[in-house]
Amino acid sequence: MSLLTGVEFALWVTLAALFRRKGLQRRFPAMGAYLALRVASAPVLWLLLTGDHLIFPSQTWLITYFYFYWAVYGVSALLLYFVCLEVFRTALSAYAGLLKLGTVAFRWVVLASVIVTLSSTSFKRPGILMLPDIADGLMRSVSILELCLLAFLCMSMNALRFSIRDMAFGIALGLGLMSANDFAFSSLVARNSSLTTPLQFVYQSLIMITASIWIAYCALPEPVHEPVVVPVDSTLYRWNKIASALGHTGTRVAVQQPVNSFFLTDVEKVVEKVLDRSFKDRKSES
Repeated sequence: MSLLTGVEFALWVTLAALFRRKGLQRRFPAMGAYLALRVASAPVLWLLLTGDHLIFPSQTWLITYFYFYWAVYGVSALLLYFVCLEVFRTALSAYAGLLKLGTVAFRWVVLASVIVTLSSTSFKRPGILMLPDIADGLMRSVSILELCLLAFLCMSMNALRFSIRDMAFGIALGLGLMSANDFAFSSLVARNSSLTTPLQFVYQSLIMITASIWIAYCALPEPVHEPVVVPVDSTLYRWNKIASALGHTGTRVAVQQPVNSFFLTDVEKVVEKVLDRSFKDRKSES
């Protein structure tokens, strides 16, 4: 397990370096922050868990590890929400109307999922000991969101003209794999929570596979992003136009107030007299 942990840390460092070297943190700032958090927190957690404890008592180190671990876990869950939003916005970036409407719907779905998850969580421990329950509830909610995001991209990839080689799809693929890994591990680890069980090794290996997938996406060249061309009569184009129109009041047109009928009658009489007089003058001259 120590060897796997060391290899995993090396993979995260390599991934963070490639991610920054290719400038992907400007396109996915939340993903960059998530990678930086994992790289920075891993040595601290390992030191708190396996240190010699020569300065402070062992109990103090374990309490510090408890608070630091769950704080990092909760912040990671929040960052992953923003990573999912970045991937979602990237997939719909060619469709301004659907992007605007989809972003609003995405935020409401996130808010509803957080409320449902936290309201269904049983807070058995009082005070600061509720931190694991809150962090675990947030991560469970974001894991469901990650799986839904991956399913959405897989089903709408052809319609959106979205390439499987795009970095956004690679991020969604890795997040979906980690979410499935977390769900399987949490459902099977209840009986035995030892760090040396075969299930723990499988869980650690899948995390390393996820990091390797992201490294491959960072190392390989991305496809050239060309303008998306869709037929005018396509359903996607119509939905994009409808979504663009939502929330807009339209162009305002100045409308002239109606004039009283008696005024129009007087004007008509004046015009008739002028035309009649002009006709008589021309006739007399001829």
